[in-house]
Amino acid sequence: MTKYIVNLTAEQREGLEHRISTGQAPARKLIHARILLKADSGEQGPDWPDKQISEALEVSVSTIWRVRQRFVQQGLDDALNRRPQPQRPSKRKFDGEKEAHLVALTCGEKPEGEGQWSLRLLAERFVQLGYVEEVSHETVRQVLKKTSSNPGSNSAGALLPKRMPTSWPIWKMCWRSIRVPTMHAIPRCVWMK
Repeated sequence: MTKYIVNLTAEQREGLEHRISTGQAPARKLIHARILLKADSGEQGPDWPDKQISEALEVSVSTIWRVRQRFVQQGLDDALNRRPQPQRPSKRKFDGEKEAHLVALTCGEKPEGEGQWSLRLLAERFVQLGYVEEVSHETVRQVLKKTSSNPGSNSAGALLPKRMPTSWPIWKMCWRSIRVPTMHAIPRCVWMK
């Protein structure tokens, strides 16, 4: 790794010391300010080696290297501030409307020549209909699982299964005292029809 030499001016050093003393900045900025102050090889700087800075501030050597590099190449503000994050694609391919279309497709007519919907067939048909550009069968499975759908069953849909009627009126409970040779009479719960 190339060694980047940090040379702070008196004004920069004073600004960093003021920022640290007030403590009115995000933790990352304060750590980066401390790194720059310790790595300063100017007249007033201590010029600590990276290993010593790492132990004193409890940061990795690679973090120190990146802060030095950004200070030398881009300046003080970029060294202190978090670098801009790249634009990330949307993680969710299915919003509520697309989920509803998928459930409707699942509950609709079964495909010709097929016994029932498969996850791969649902994914292919969903792309053919133009709802999404591409989708995997695993994504279809997760969406259907989330909506409690069961592709291929007679009652496929986004509704929760019906509750089974309780059987408590059929059964009655009685307390009996059962004598066991090694134990005293203990009331036991016995279910009887």
